[in-house]
Amino acid sequence: MLKTSIVNLVEAAMTRLDLHHPHRLHVRYPLPRASEEVKMAELKDTARIATAFIHLLDPALEALGSPCLDPAWGNYSYALAISLPSIFLIFIVEIVAFRWGIAKLAKLSISHDAHGHGIGGHAAHGPESNRQLDPDAPTSSRNLEQIEKFPADLESNASDSKKHGHIHAHELSVVESAAAQIVGIAILEFGVILHSILIGLTLAVDKDFKILFVVLVFHQTFQGLGVGSRLAYMDLPAKYSYVPIIGALLYGITTPLGIAVGLGVRTTYNPGSTTASIVSGILDAFSSGILIYTGLVELLAHEFLFNKEMINGSNAKLAYAIGCLILGCGIMALLGRWA
Repeated sequence: MLKTSIVNLVEAAMTRLDLHHPHRLHVRYPLPRASEEVKMAELKDTARIATAFIHLLDPALEALGSPCLDPAWGNYSYALAISLPSIFLIFIVEIVAFRWGIAKLAKLSISHDAHGHGIGGHAAHGPESNRQLDPDAPTSSRNLEQIEKFPADLESNASDSKKHGHIHAHELSVVESAAAQIVGIAILEFGVILHSILIGLTLAVDKDFKILFVVLVFHQTFQGLGVGSRLAYMDLPAKYSYVPIIGALLYGITTPLGIAVGLGVRTTYNPGSTTASIVSGILDAFSSGILIYTGLVELLAHEFLFNKEMINGSNAKLAYAIGCLILGCGIMALLGRWA
């Protein structure tokens, strides 16, 4: 028991180091931005696609199709039936979150316009440009100077207003981009966290500990590198700088948490029981839908189809990126042979 606990702690530490290393590297040594170089480190999270199909959906099919369950469970592919709606559920959650964020930004923009910060409203805080010229006043050198200067003032105020409007639009774009990144990473973390808790629980109670431990160390290594690189490359305003740290900590504690629970119920928990099969099967199927969505939409669509660097880049760069994609998925799928 002591030996098992020590090795569990080592695995937990490996899990945390795998995730935190990319983030610390990004903080100490700033990595090139996407506009300068293709972010190949993010391609490590291609493992999520293989995780969804090989490490989640397949075990879910096996668990919910177990002969130990009621025969009614064998009349339909419940694992696929759970995975499919979870994809649409995450899509709905994401689009609602974006609409809510856009509505908040719209209110923020209106509020700023009311105070003269929006496009065309800068004059409220700029130089006085609404001077009234008295046509009946006697003409003097001062009035002539005022008349000559008036169009220049209007042009200057218009230029300042336009410039301020562009700055404000840029600020709104930055906030909107930050919201999109936070929503995306939150959805990814939710699916990965559920899976990591089950991994820790299984590791603590499984009899074939040695083989499972080695495989899961590699499994969590690639998973941690994927999530960690995604967190490290988040381009957020200063007030959201804590988000990657929280994301790293959440992922880092999930597997140790599952191990702790598994050690606590080691004598009573039976992973082969009917209840355990149903619960793990449902959670695995639900998590697979989340990772399928994030893998296909956030990775393949955003990083390849909608990425100008990929579309307009050289054939060598595209081939290298696709090679990394296939290699990451292949290694993660190969690990499914043992766990």
